[in-house]
Amino acid sequence: MADILEQIAEHNRGIYLDKKLEVPTSRMMDLAYAAPSTGFAFEKRLKEDGISFICEVKKASPSKGIIAEDFPYLEIARSYEKAGASCISCLTEPKWFMGSVDYLEGIASEVRIPVLRKDFTVDEYMIYEARARKASAVLLICSILDAGTLGKYIRICDELELTALVEAHDKNECDMALGEGARVIGVNNRNLRDFTVDPANCLRLRDYIGDQAIFVAESGVKSREDVEVLEQAGVDAVLIGESMMRAEDKTAFLKSLKGTE
Repeated sequence: MADILEQIAEHNRGIYLDKKLEVPTSRMMDLAYAAPSTGFAFEKRLKEDGISFICEVKKASPSKGIIAEDFPYLEIARSYEKAGASCISCLTEPKWFMGSVDYLEGIASEVRIPVLRKDFTVDEYMIYEARARKASAVLLICSILDAGTLGKYIRICDELELTALVEAHDKNECDMALGEGARVIGVNNRNLRDFTVDPANCLRLRDYIGDQAIFVAESGVKSREDVEVLEQAGVDAVLIGESMMRAEDKTAFLKSLKGTE
């Protein structure tokens, strides 16, 4: 499990070597640039008053295995929108998370709120594919990218009017993200190399980021009390995954997190 992050990244590199043989990069770029503009809808939602909720649709994870045997992903996405989610995060990594870009496109076609392609982006092709498949944002993880590649990917996102949610885990990665022009930074409480969770990680880095970027707290949020702590710290948005997926009544659970139940 210690090397799972690099295992996933390496697996994605192989997948996209094959995908480029099926649909060349030039064709995927054409599809991306021809897609209707989202106008950076994802980050605009995160700038709205109050803490924003990014609710995740995922079937499985490396640490927990299958989370949802029954996976009515469109119904789940609709329930999030109905309960007042600001945005939706959709896992598309196929092996460990059992995700699919088909889920992404289906959800983005079904709801009116912005959808994030959550995956381990290791090739610019994945960014063009996300835009062609109706995503409003993509995840870029500092731990698997060098600074030059991160900056290149952010510039591609800007050209496509996609939001780049740049994920960091410590001060060095925050510096890397800011240095390459990230406007939205997600601080993950989960260490992706061993999947341990430290709920205070994002709190330690909140002041460090300050107002240099929109600040998203990721992982470890399970209750209204957790959200209140983040609100008091000035966090702009929270991404909620496993606890949301495990809730029997997802609409009621999100309302409880928002304090509107």
